[in-house]
Amino acid sequence: MPQNMQKILSLNPIVPVITIEDLAHAKPLANALLEGGISIMEITLRTPTALSAIKLINQECPGITVGAGTIESVSSIQSAVEAGAKFLVSPGTTKPLLDAVHYHAIPLLPGVVTPTEVMALQDEGFQYVKFFPAEAAGGTAMLKALSGPFPNMKFCPTGGIDNTNLMDYLTLKNVVSVGSSWVVASDLIKNNNWSEITRRARDTLNLIKMRTNE
Repeated sequence: MPQNMQKILSLNPIVPVITIEDLAHAKPLANALLEGGISIMEITLRTPTALSAIKLINQECPGITVGAGTIESVSSIQSAVEAGAKFLVSPGTTKPLLDAVHYHAIPLLPGVVTPTEVMALQDEGFQYVKFFPAEAAGGTAMLKALSGPFPNMKFCPTGGIDNTNLMDYLTLKNVVSVGSSWVVASDLIKNNNWSEITRRARDTLNLIKMRTNE
């Protein structure tokens, strides 16, 4: 199994999770994140424009690594790869998904909640997984509990994480990054408020840098 997720997740400690309704928002959004210091983004396949947005950003914003999220089927993997996605994120995992990921040799961040799911993916060679939905599934307490039996597994918790609690996650040894929609809130995108997205990105990265250096 390709383990390029380590390299991808090391780009930034926060992975913006984005739903794009209007293709015209794709490029300015990517540029706003880059200006704020974030060079990775996950576009969820929840809208008809998602794949076109991935393709556009991949072609016109080479400074940012764009991935496809909400991967739930083999066909969505094929479509994401054709659009130029550099990585995939799934809320859960099935055998057909794993087989398709192996076939396309594209990095996958698969979703887990339970120890059984962690063990299954560990057996498949995964070391980096998505803990989702993070807050609803026990948050930092659950991740601390998982660190005992799975000391080598690294997590990217996603779900309910914003500027008020992201440091609670990032200070855990088994957390390499967090997924969050706070920096790219839907109302900011809808209103073309790119300067606020840049400000949130920059302020979040500064907060992380300040807290990790304490």
